[in-house]
Amino acid sequence: MIAMLTISQVSERTGLTPYTLRYYEKIGVLRGPKRKDGGARSYSESEVSFIQCLNGLKKTGMSLEDITEFFRDGCVMEKIHQGEDLANLTPSLNKRMEILSKHLAALESKRQELDDVIAFTQDKLAMYHELSSGLAETISS
Repeated sequence: MIAMLTISQVSERTGLTPYTLRYYEKIGVLRGPKRKDGGARSYSESEVSFIQCLNGLKKTGMSLEDITEFFRDGCVMEKIHQGEDLANLTPSLNKRMEILSKHLAALESKRQELDDVIAFTQDKLAMYHELSSGLAETISS
């Protein structure tokens, strides 16, 4: 029998709160998991792996809209393991590459902005150190 996990266990494994998991399900980022007789959510290991992948994309700053589009066709790796012909996956792979390329360009732009801010801050800090050293020398003279 396959071990199924509760939403609390999935939360511990993924770092996402149960509230976030339910929210992602509500807005369609996640497909609803199986339910136990009492209605409690029950997650498989493959669903946990999927959530971890989704969370990884979210941590890069990818929007929930792009993540939803990225996973619209489900888990490509799971389909490959199930023997699906790669030719059938080409449109999904192309869409994912397009989304990732756009996201990477945005990240590189943000990195350049951050590099500029860091350089500006370093220059200001060096100037203040220089002024502070000069002031200390003036006071001690």
